[in-house]
Amino acid sequence: MADPGDGPDLAAENARLRAALAAAEQARAKAEAATEAALDEAALARAGRPRDGGGVLTDPRLHAALDIETVGAIVFDMAGRVREANDTFLAMSGYRREDLDRGRLTGATLVPPEWQATSRRVIAELQARGRSDSTEREYLRRDGSRFWGLCAATRLAEGTGFEFIIDITARREAEEALRRSEARYRTLFEAIDAGFCVVALRFTAEGRAEDYRFLEVNPAFARQTGLDDAAGCWMRDLAPDHEQHWFDLYGRVALTGESVRFVKPAQALGERWYEVYAFRVDPPEARHVAILFNDITARRRLEDALRGLNETLERQVAARTAERDRIWQVSRDMLGVADADGVWLSVNPAWTAILGWEPAEVVGRTSAWLEHPDDQDRTRSEIRHLGTGEPTTSFENRFRTRDGGYRTLSWRAVPFEGSLYCVARDVTEQRERAQRLLQAEEALRQSQKMEAVGQLTGGVAHDFNNLLTIIRSSVDFLRRPELPEARKRRYLDAVSDTVDRAAKLTGQLLAFARRQALAPEVFDVVARLQGVADMLDTVTGARIRVVTEGPDRPCFVRADLSQFETALINMAVNARDAMEGEGTLTLAVACGAEKPEIRGHAAATGPFAAIALTDTGTGMTPAVIERIFEPFFTTKEVGKGTGLGLSQVFGFAKQSGGDVDVTSRPGEGSTFVLYLPEAAAPTDADRPAPVDEGLAPARAGQRVLLVEDNVGVGRFAAQILTDLGYVATWVTNAEAALDVLAQDAAYDAVFSDVVMPGMGGIELGKVLRRRHPGLPVILTSGYSHVLAQEGSHGFPLLHKPYSAEQLSRMLAGAIGQRRRDVVAAT
Repeated sequence: MADPGDGPDLAAENARLRAALAAAEQARAKAEAATEAALDEAALARAGRPRDGGGVLTDPRLHAALDIETVGAIVFDMAGRVREANDTFLAMSGYRREDLDRGRLTGATLVPPEWQATSRRVIAELQARGRSDSTEREYLRRDGSRFWGLCAATRLAEGTGFEFIIDITARREAEEALRRSEARYRTLFEAIDAGFCVVALRFTAEGRAEDYRFLEVNPAFARQTGLDDAAGCWMRDLAPDHEQHWFDLYGRVALTGESVRFVKPAQALGERWYEVYAFRVDPPEARHVAILFNDITARRRLEDALRGLNETLERQVAARTAERDRIWQVSRDMLGVADADGVWLSVNPAWTAILGWEPAEVVGRTSAWLEHPDDQDRTRSEIRHLGTGEPTTSFENRFRTRDGGYRTLSWRAVPFEGSLYCVARDVTEQRERAQRLLQAEEALRQSQKMEAVGQLTGGVAHDFNNLLTIIRSSVDFLRRPELPEARKRRYLDAVSDTVDRAAKLTGQLLAFARRQALAPEVFDVVARLQGVADMLDTVTGARIRVVTEGPDRPCFVRADLSQFETALINMAVNARDAMEGEGTLTLAVACGAEKPEIRGHAAATGPFAAIALTDTGTGMTPAVIERIFEPFFTTKEVGKGTGLGLSQVFGFAKQSGGDVDVTSRPGEGSTFVLYLPEAAAPTDADRPAPVDEGLAPARAGQRVLLVEDNVGVGRFAAQILTDLGYVATWVTNAEAALDVLAQDAAYDAVFSDVVMPGMGGIELGKVLRRRHPGLPVILTSGYSHVLAQEGSHGFPLLHKPYSAEQLSRMLAGAIGQRRRDVVAAT
């Protein structure tokens, strides 16, 4: 039952279309005769007799037949090309007669793709029986928009097709509007909680309503009335004792058309009370009434109960008032009643006890003069919030006391019948205690930070002083000219080994700080865990049994494989020391695991690969577990460990998007669980290509552009490149490197530091990748937060400190790859 005002006037549109169709039928008959005459004239013209010229639609008789504004007409051949069209069709389609003359009106331009099959069927009908059934279909306008047409076609004697088209776009839109209106009505009809029905009234000969039949009922109707399957039934059949006043009310609505609202009881429906709205629908002679109603029986019973309570209300009010007055007087909380604007109407004596102000000084004013200046905007906003009818459950501000100080108050307020009922508790001492506690906690955290920094710097200084002692002593001996060759080699080996140990120490520090530049790749942790387990015997010793447990399927993660294996070995070494060289070490992998909450960090659903190492050692106390991942923290004897192994595990896990957890009890062993995010299985395209070792010496004349801002490192690196056989050009910043390459691009490679003033090495590489495609760029760094956070962006990375041999392999591999790419391209 749609409201006719919701869309176009469908009845008027249909009347117009019926008139247009009638005119089209008349035009068809006239057109056929006129067309035959026009064809006869065309035949005579071909025999040598003159004629006026023009097409079928230009014939005066046919033109008169088609002089209808709403009817378009076209003549087309069986290939779908429009030969002639009247002005009405050109106006419908937006084409000009010039477009028609140039052959732009065809089945491809006028008929949308989804209607092409219908167009072909019409042509097939014309060819088979000379006429086509009328169809409704869409046409394309010149600007690409569409219109709906009602069309019918006839085959002419000369084999062309003649078609009438009536624009029915408005009717189609009216139908769509009607459909949407009906859908809205049906949704509302089905969804509302109120009962709804449409009834048809039956009247006696005297004109009094005697019964009504249910035409429609919604799902809520049965719940509201208790009448099931009422549609199609008469009310007298369903409830014979239904009161006559219901029929009289609905009969008056049906006869007069005046809607009515009322509340009435229905004894025959179980002594229910209903709130009803009734109005006439459909034509008046149909005597149809729509009824919207709600069962308010529970509300009426509540009202009856309230009326019973009102009989003793005065006594109850007096008792409650006395209680309220006593509470008002003795409460230690500040109580008050204010109007909607926040003007106090009354306050209790607690205001004087807490703030020092007498009630007479407060009543009749807002609290703006008492509020702390920083709290006034928030307080006004909260009062406006109360004005919307929402209560305030927790709000704090500060009020000025008589002696000039401020007290912190926690408010609860409820709006009721235009007034605000407020309770405020003095929480000044509580907030001061909380603030002192926060300051103490912050001081403690700062102290712990300083202790950790002191321990970290002391540990780093201790270890590096040991390493520098070896290097310094070895260099002093190497300066002696009479030193035998064997001792020279021994001291040189000592220096080289010490440099490796220093590099490992800095790597562990960077891993803990999550600043290590990782080289992530996708690998199967199940396979790698088994590979690490196979070599742990050399680490743990013969008296420790290594057991592996894992699923039968692969479990892939994306992480730095070298750091992953180092983390496993560090945990295994820790377990070995905890077992004092004898026991069982179990390595297990679980796929699709969830990461629990660890050290206050939120849990995550994953999926994660959980790599667990469980030992049968002595276990740890909670105090040790709390510090187990701190750098340089160790429970081993002096000289037995650096305290950086587990901190490397922690840093690697965090930097890889995971975490590490530990559970342990004294005497029951320990379990370390490394959580790493799972990754999709690698494809063949993801697998890294074999690395060219690059052991071949530099070819004569190969040029390398060195970019290094540190003078000492730059001078030394340039010397290494020269000793390796390269022609080295050294610049101290990225901008200078770009200038050099702009003047002379004939370099075989660029070797650049990452961290430099101005443009960094990664940005330099990106610029060179755009300006000089194919030019190898090799980066080097000892530390970079950019590398740690974003990676090397596909550029080869050589970690400092590096050896001449490592640099030689890296350069030879990069230059060799470029040479192979050039050969492959040619």
